Amino acid sequence: MMRALAVLLLLWAAPLAAETSPADAAKSAADKLAAAADQLAAAEGARDRVAALTATVQAYEAGLVALRDGLRRAAIRRHALEAELAARSDEVAQLLGVLETMGRAPAPLLLLHPLGPTGTARSGMLLADVTPALQARADALKAQLDELAILQALQEDAAGRLALGLDGAQEARTALTTAIQDRTDLPKSFIDDPVQTALLIASSETLDAFASSLGEIPGDQDSTLSASAAGNLSLPVFGTILRKFGETDAAGISRPGIVIATRPRALVTTPVAATLRFQGPLLTYGNVVILEPAAGVLFVLAGLAETFGETGEILPIGAPVGLMGGESPAVNAILRETDQGNGAQANETLYLEVREGQGPVNPANWFAYE
Repeated sequence: MMRALAVLLLLWAAPLAAETSPADAAKSAADKLAAAADQLAAAEGARDRVAALTATVQAYEAGLVALRDGLRRAAIRRHALEAELAARSDEVAQLLGVLETMGRAPAPLLLLHPLGPTGTARSGMLLADVTPALQARADALKAQLDELAILQALQEDAAGRLALGLDGAQEARTALTTAIQDRTDLPKSFIDDPVQTALLIASSETLDAFASSLGEIPGDQDSTLSASAAGNLSLPVFGTILRKFGETDAAGISRPGIVIATRPRALVTTPVAATLRFQGPLLTYGNVVILEPAAGVLFVLAGLAETFGETGEILPIGAPVGLMGGESPAVNAILRETDQGNGAQANETLYLEVREGQGPVNPANWFAYE
């Protein structure tokens, strides 16, 4: 029996769970969503509703991404625990059997040995050495089973949390759109001339030609941006760089900008205070937003589904300029993704081009993403 215990303890000499708990990460994300819901309620009476609702939408986006990541990590951990316990089912059964036997047998009887007092003494010393280690492995098994129960409960509760988060995010986007339409307090550097803009679009066959022509029309923006913020700006949307400046895509085409992979319905904001020089559909690029943060500098954002604001407005840093397209996935689809260990699908793309003078430059000169 003692030899069997020694072998069993050796088989169970496995590391415990990682210090960072996937369950804690998912719970923290759920707390972020609850805080976003509070922000949405408070935004109703905010002095600057656009700014408050922008922060609320971004809080929902961050919370949903964190929750999906937490659920993905929880699913991976749950599958690992289930596989480990299944692979060691015989050892688990033996451990539980030994513990049950030791629990039922009187302590003096456990020490008796057929070889007499000497054997009994040796048996007692071996049992004294084995018992703490046996208890440690029993505690480890209990901890794993408890963790598995927590992860399962967390995933069962995830559907409700996701549904509330998705509904809250959509409600915040709708409220933000309405608040932007009602906004009248932004200063303007010029009044848009729709006829001139239409003629400019009609005479331009490419985005480069349109941006170059637009850049020739002087604006009133005066900024020290180049000295204070170049190379340090945040991207206008939360995402990852899919293609860098001048990098060739699968079709063999290279563009003088970067492509950012982001999630459906993601909010796009101004990376710095800028004049809105153009917004609306343009050629084959979908909806385009062109910002002028400094004289002779243009930020071109292409591929949005919706755009906000009026041409000529001077937008503060972090002001919303549009939303990406696509549809937010349903709760069941998200749960299937996370259960398979997949993260949030960033299947929308925003094209970002920076122009100085009459030509494009590497956006890395302005944005901190490398």
